[in-house]
Amino acid sequence: MAGHQVNPSLWSGKNITVAGLGVSGISAARALAGLGARVTVVDGGDSPLLRERAAGLEAAGITVRLGDAETLPEGTELVVTSPGWKPSSPLFAAAEAAGVDVVGDVEIAWRLRGESGRKPAAWLAVTGTNGKTTTVQMLASILRAAGLRTRAVGNIGTPIVDVVLGDEEYDVLAVELSSYQLHWAPSVRAHSAAVLNLAPDHLDWHGSMKAYAADKGRIYEGNQVACVYNAADPATEHLVRQADVEEGCRAIGFTLGAPGPSMLGVVEGILVDRAFVEDRLTTAQELAEVADVKPAAPHNVANALAAAALARAFGVEPAAVRDGLRAFRPDAHRIAHVADVAGVAYVDDSKATNTHAAEASLAAYESIVWIAGGLAKGATFDTLVTKAAKRLRGVVLIGADRALIAEALARHAPDVPVVDLDRTDTGAMAAAVREAARLAGPGDTVLMAPACASMDMFTDYNKRGEAFAEAVRDLAGQESGGGAGA
Repeated sequence: MAGHQVNPSLWSGKNITVAGLGVSGISAARALAGLGARVTVVDGGDSPLLRERAAGLEAAGITVRLGDAETLPEGTELVVTSPGWKPSSPLFAAAEAAGVDVVGDVEIAWRLRGESGRKPAAWLAVTGTNGKTTTVQMLASILRAAGLRTRAVGNIGTPIVDVVLGDEEYDVLAVELSSYQLHWAPSVRAHSAAVLNLAPDHLDWHGSMKAYAADKGRIYEGNQVACVYNAADPATEHLVRQADVEEGCRAIGFTLGAPGPSMLGVVEGILVDRAFVEDRLTTAQELAEVADVKPAAPHNVANALAAAALARAFGVEPAAVRDGLRAFRPDAHRIAHVADVAGVAYVDDSKATNTHAAEASLAAYESIVWIAGGLAKGATFDTLVTKAAKRLRGVVLIGADRALIAEALARHAPDVPVVDLDRTDTGAMAAAVREAARLAGPGDTVLMAPACASMDMFTDYNKRGEAFAEAVRDLAGQESGGGAGA
């Protein structure tokens, strides 16, 4: 593969098994084979797509075994797993019995980063139940505004192994890490790291909330300069207290209120820093205005503060924080304003695939007609509905597990009108938008923040968001008298 030279001695001739034929698995397999390892990729599936991927790897001299994800290949000296594989997988039990370590692609990237002749890039790492991708993208935008060579990598979609071994040199990487990736990355030691929030998620994978939190907390291990935590979420500060960090590393909080010393926060519409200033007891540094954050929803301002804290920990000047936030544009389907129709705002937050994300989205608007539902993934909705009840003007429910939300609404918001659409076909979204328009009045926001996964009706949350936006555009065309195609 293209890229700089890495000392092959640690990898040459080593028998490595890669678990999973997804993006990260393919990346790790090609990288390790390029370093001289004897690589076998295993995957329990055997679809045409997987066979096509297997053929590409086999052409590069990599062995691929489809249809058997449980048997450890003979002679395996190291297993490299894709993030989604559960720790309870039989393959890993076999590895443990054979005394073979199991690590992830992030761990491999970390081990490779110091083996070139050039200075390795620092890692500024971000995790949390929600907001990771947005925060990492904000951070990369700020670092670029400071003139630093940087890239957003990791769980955001760019395999970190490819970046570490690529030709392009970087000063610092903005690294998004999922709880899965952290579980399999015991050696990673970031320059500075942030845990944005903690809420129950992926508990079927981790086994318990305690185990999930512990994996998130791994991001703080060995931090050099700053452990950034959310002052509104005590669980994140608890993880900082538990972490074994470098001497002199500081705990840095962020808050939507006025910050205390060693914190970043908001004062009269200004993002301010009382952590990375000479006299943090009596002074604060202005970084940006809340209006510089797009959109300026509370949870997104919190994301901006976390990104700013990590950038400031790396020595970035205040002006670059402002310029980076102004330049940032969020990905699609993240609290995105689609259109105003008849005085009603229509907002797409299809990325709100769990209750914690939906709660943040609902908190951003005062008067809401809420479109919700899908696959609940074992979630309950009582807390979410209780917190949002006063803001709800109506609710339209779609998807396989909508009854769970309906029951919570009956218990905690019995006076709110609810439309239960008994359908899970893709056309249900257009019907949901029409019903929401009927319930909404001027000044209201129709918010599609489902609090559920999308796979009962759509390929993914992107397709769900696109269906919503298309339905809103059709509605706008009808309102203007141009018909659905206008």
